[in-house]
Parts: sequence; structure tokens; C-alpha cells
Amino acid sequence: MERSLINAAELDLEERVVAINRVAKVVKGGRNFRFSALVVVGDHNGHVGVGTGKALEVPEAIRKAVQDAKKHLIEVNLLETSIPHQVTGEFGSGKVFLKPANAGTGVIAGGAVRAVCELAGISDIRTKNLGSNNPRNTVNATIDALSQLKTAESVARLRNKSVDEILG
Repeated sequence: MERSLINAAELDLEERVVAINRVAKVVKGGRNFRFSALVVVGDHNGHVGVGTGKALEVPEAIRKAVQDAKKHLIEVNLLETSIPHQVTGEFGSGKVFLKPANAGTGVIAGGAVRAVCELAGISDIRTKNLGSNNPRNTVNATIDALSQLKTAESVARLRNKSVDEILG
């Protein structure tokens, strides 16, 4: 997955916690609890990122996850309020199918996919979770799918043709 460097300081990013997991390590004196957090950040304008963090307390895990998400921002090619074409993303056993929708349809998606799509600025889309429903795999599969999106201009440039020839 190729990600371009985007300066997170210049963007007005909103963060959304997708999942918090309590992890117990059994040691001689009992159990040690830690928390891991999965967070999505985005600016509702084509930039979105996902990060994870682990700590002894929930707020610290979320803070670390937000920092990680800001380091892993991607730019999403949008077509007005939807995506330019249908695409499937995979990560581990998670598979997510994204399909463009007409204006006014809304975001038809499950929890983890919904968070990524809304924070990326997509307001009309249909999605289907085809593989694992594990939030980490689902979110990363969605990011993979969004990073595969191409605009008509980029395809025309690759093929040395005009946009009109590509669109027919």
C-alpha cells in the first residue's frame, strides 16, 4: 500500500475511536491489563488515516492511536460526494467492497467502514463487508480500497489519451 506524505498539522482533522480492546497478560502476581485502541482520523475532504495505540490506560492508548493515524494519512480521490468507481480492498482476512452511489443515498456501511468513509468525506456510497468482521482488518481493508481509487485524469495520463476518450 503506497502512501504519500501529507502534513497533518495543516489539516483540520476529526478523530473517531473505532474499537478499544482490553488485553490481559497473566503473570505470577495475577493479571496485568493493557488497552489497545483503533482510531480513524480525517478532514471530511479526501484525507483519512488509521492508527493503533497500546497503553496501561484507555485515554493514553487513544492519544497514541491518534498520533499513529496522523502519521499514516492517505489522500482519497473523490468524485463530488462519492467515489469514482467500484473497488475491493483486502487486508488479512478482511475484504471490503465499495460501490459508488447517487447523490442522496447516504453512507450504507457497517460501523468500522462507515467511520472511514465519513471521515474521508464520502457522503454517498454502498459497501459490503465480505470477509472478517474484525474492526482492524475491516478498517485496513477499507483504507486499501480507498488508496486504489483512480480519477479519469490519472488513467488518461497513464494511457496517453484524453479524458474524453477514457469516458467515452
